[in-house]
Amino acid sequence: MDDKITIIEGPPPIFEHVNDGWAMGLNESPHLSIPALTRLRTFNGPALVERCYNAWHNRNSIHLHYRNETGMEQTAPILAARNVETSDGHVLLLWVYLDEEKVEYETDSGDDEAQDDYPGE
Repeated sequence: MDDKITIIEGPPPIFEHVNDGWAMGLNESPHLSIPALTRLRTFNGPALVERCYNAWHNRNSIHLHYRNETGMEQTAPILAARNVETSDGHVLLLWVYLDEEKVEYETDSGDDEAQDDYPGE
């Protein structure tokens, strides 16, 4: 149980592309993994961060276990964790590795805003 953090309820996590040099530098494997950040609301963020630190201290890996948009179970290795206390409760920040073959990027060209500036066109 201590080798994973499981999302029990709620929507699938939203993963944000990480363009930090330190996160990219941690990728030392034969295949390319994409570092990503997700934010999760939790009841006890400090305990989850401690679970990650204990796994890493004992030279074990720890994974985020979740269901994707289609309901399929997936896992992603966690490379860093941080708890942030907000007025709404704890938010767990997890930096994970996503498999390159499973990552889809959404790009915003800004065309919608440009069309709003010129409604007659």
